[in-house]
Amino acid sequence: MASEHGVRRLTATVRGYVQGVGYRYYVLQHARALGLTGFARNERDDSVTVVAEGQASLLVQLTDVLRRGPEGADVQDVQSTWGAATGEYPTFRVAGSTQFS
Repeated sequence: MASEHGVRRLTATVRGYVQGVGYRYYVLQHARALGLTGFARNERDDSVTVVAEGQASLLVQLTDVLRRGPEGADVQDVQSTWGAATGEYPTFRVAGSTQFS
């Protein structure tokens, strides 16, 4: 896992019943409240990909959010990888398709 200090990138794949229940907008609300940048996107395999950048301690808080999900979701698994932040995202947004660049 990432160091508790410094700016990092979290890439997470969330599996379960996470599409059609407002999951991406739930993540959007929490990520913006934490001051993170990145995106949440539905995938063709019914998972959701979340890429977020910010302080490592805040990203750890976001992983807790990802595991809970909104009412109506049934999160079965969250697989996370950590890396160096790139600073390429000006804000956090919902991406509508797997074609997000």
